Amino acid sequence: QVQLVESGGGLVQSGNSLRLSCVVSGRANSIEAMGWFRQTPGKEREFVATFNLRDVRTYYADSVKGRFTIARDSAKNTAYLQMNDLKPEDTAVYFCAASPKVFITRAPAEAYWGPGTQVTVSS
Repeated sequence: QVQLVESGGGLVQSGNSLRLSCVVSGRANSIEAMGWFRQTPGKEREFVATFNLRDVRTYYADSVKGRFTIARDSAKNTAYLQMNDLKPEDTAVYFCAASPKVFITRAPAEAYWGPGTQVTVSS
């Protein structure tokens, strides 16, 4: 089993930055890909960014490309999402996902999820 816990969310003004963290515990060595997704009330969870461990490639949603950066510290079993130049439309609950299978924009059914962390951007 794999457990994920996100942290780093909060309330910031537009244009500012936040860094989210996702700590992986349990069978962390079974993970092949990690990603960040976000969700607002009444909407489906949407892809934000993915990091594939095998080929060390990253993928981003068009809405965050150039502003957000996904990274991983293997020694700490932690994934990060650096979010710069935040906008009010980035307001959402952000979820971390970890999967034993490689994925790009859609986490497979085998993926593990954290409980989420709220990010609120004021204008």
